[in-house]
Amino acid sequence: MIILGIDPGIAIVGYGIIEKIGSKINLLEYGSIQTDANTSTPLRLEIIFNELNGIIKEFKPDEVAYEKLFHQKNSKTVIDVSQARGVEVLAAQVNNLDIFEYTPLQVKTAITGYGRASKNQVQEGVKRLLNLTTIPKPDDAADALAIAICHSFSGKFRDLYKME
Repeated sequence: MIILGIDPGIAIVGYGIIEKIGSKINLLEYGSIQTDANTSTPLRLEIIFNELNGIIKEFKPDEVAYEKLFHQKNSKTVIDVSQARGVEVLAAQVNNLDIFEYTPLQVKTAITGYGRASKNQVQEGVKRLLNLTTIPKPDDAADALAIAICHSFSGKFRDLYKME
């Protein structure tokens, strides 16, 4: 099974693609989609949609997992990120993919066994679980890989996390 993990954003969208065969997890690709703050929001959303759609077409994931958005203090930021997440979900939907979502607490627990783990602890966990020599960069890509790995661990409970 090929899983695409997405760390939603508008300035930086992290993505990570893994393949799970039995209990083994293999890294296929990771990276980020970046948009310039001086670009109009509609154009930024189009860039994100088109690039993510291209990644989906290239790697043909079976499922896509997103991090659930949490409340942010800056209302402009949360609106922009919510709009971006919408087009990120749309890219999966138009490609007929099953879509799942996980809270940061669920991701941290899956990767480290501790729901209040630091960002660095999660990144080290991703490095260890994927047998990498370095932590994936940028941070958003490491977060996306953590989301994909979390989803790969959901097993028979995956339907609980399916986006409706």
